[in-house]
Parts: sequence; C-alpha cells; structure tokens
Amino acid sequence: MVRQAKAQRMLTHDQIWGALDRLAERAGLSPSGLAKRAGLDPTTFNKSKRVTPDGRERWPSTESIAKALTAAGSSIETFVKLIGDGVGDGRSVPLISFAQAGNSGYFDELGMPSGKGWNQVALPSAEDSHTFALEISGDALAPAYRNGDIILVSPGTPVRRGDRVVVKTKAGELMVKALKRRTAKVLELSAIDPAQADRSLAATDVAWIARIVWASQ
Repeated sequence: MVRQAKAQRMLTHDQIWGALDRLAERAGLSPSGLAKRAGLDPTTFNKSKRVTPDGRERWPSTESIAKALTAAGSSIETFVKLIGDGVGDGRSVPLISFAQAGNSGYFDELGMPSGKGWNQVALPSAEDSHTFALEISGDALAPAYRNGDIILVSPGTPVRRGDRVVVKTKAGELMVKALKRRTAKVLELSAIDPAQADRSLAATDVAWIARIVWASQ
C-alpha cells in the first residue's frame, strides 16, 4: 500500500500547460493562435502568463481549457491523454507573424532567422535545422492561407518549379507566390490566388527565397 501511494502523483503545473501546448500543436497552431481561435485574449496561453511576477504558478482556468478544446475540435478525453503524453522529440521552430517578418532585423542575408522577437512553436516536418514558421495575419493571402494559419518555411529545402515559396526582396518586400521559372538573371513567380498578380523579379533584387513545406489548414 505504501508503494502504491508513493507511485501516485498529482497533476503538475507543467503537465497541464504542456498538454495545452500539445493541443495547439495538434491543431497546427501556436499557443497564442489557439487562444485567438478560442475567442480568448491572444496572450492567455503565453509562457509569460504561466508564472506571476512574484513567482507563483498561474494555472489555466477550466473555462479557457474548454474553449481551447472546442477551438481545436478535441474532447476532454483527448486532453487527458495529452497530459500523460511526453513532449515527443522536443523539436520546435522559430515563429513570428508574417506582418513582422517583412521588417528588417529578423533574417540574415541567407534568409535564416536571426535577431530577437521570435517565439517558438512545435510543428511537424522540421527536418531542416533552419526551418522557421510564419503566422498569417489578415486575409490578404486568402483563400490559400487565412488569418491564424501557420506556414512552415525551409530555407534548406531545394525549390522546384511549382513550389509555393516565400520571397523577400532586398527592398524589404515579403511575398508568398509559386515558383514559375528561375534563371541566373530573373525570378518569375505565379500568384497563388487568381486575384493577385504574377511577379517577375531581377535576380539581383532578391534577398532570398525559401520553400513552404507545410501549412496548417
């Protein structure tokens, strides 16, 4: 009986928050993306909100968990299972909003994430160690990508004709297109939405191009 009692453990603060993180991951969202989809303040599930300034643990409310489950299309049984699940292989990638990514200071000259302001999110298919994620804000890229969607971008994955790509120009413009043709002198891009225009860029005007390898839809 003593051994049995010692083997039983109460739920911990880290287990509950870890389950919420994995719930967001299963839905292809960041914790803030899950909170927004659930109709909560975007910072509700942020790591900075999990401990008070004086060091006390802050637990998610039952209401916020219920709303998160509804937003993710999951049940309480799933959440209980997630509490018991491990963190997996622990892979995570840098995450920033698409709107922010157009500003300077977030990428080096090769298109790799750099500088401050990045969050972290656990996502699948992160085989390239330089992979990063962009969270779409607004509906400028709809219907291909909508507000709150996350796209996984891999600078180390070869880009082929027809691939959806993120391109950044040396002037600072960031765009999502499909690769139509690439030569030593020109980069031709097709719009992923018929309402948008195709683009043709001089190769010397392109800072970097990277393939989109996954998207939450």
